[in-house]
Amino acid sequence: MTRALLLLVFMASIPAASAQELGRLFFTEEQRAALDARRKARVPDRPVAPAAARSPTTRVDGYVRRSGGPSTVWVNGETLGVEGSDAPRIESGRREGRVSVPVGDGGIRFSLKPGQVLDRSTGEIRDVLGPSGEIEVRPPK
Repeated sequence: MTRALLLLVFMASIPAASAQELGRLFFTEEQRAALDARRKARVPDRPVAPAAARSPTTRVDGYVRRSGGPSTVWVNGETLGVEGSDAPRIESGRREGRVSVPVGDGGIRFSLKPGQVLDRSTGEIRDVLGPSGEIEVRPPK
């Protein structure tokens, strides 16, 4: 009992070490404020249209639907927001699990599952698994 009391008195007499300010880990205060402002204004990091326009095919890589905050779709390896008339839309209802992707200037949309590729010149939709239902990997020659 006396040892515990002595330990308590000793610990109370030690001055508290002054904690150093760690600050932001990767960004300065100005960079963090700019990121927060963009997030609140829902301004995308990149423009929406160019991802599909640079390639003759459109591939939906995946999507994340958030309950609190903006959702994200990956098309041709780039992240896109789902806000705006020319942006991809995550479908719900009986077509849940698909993304409606705009193609061309005519407002035509194609519904693709993640992993599917649309050949815009022919309108053909291919699945990453192919007709056999398996992923085939061919070693280089």
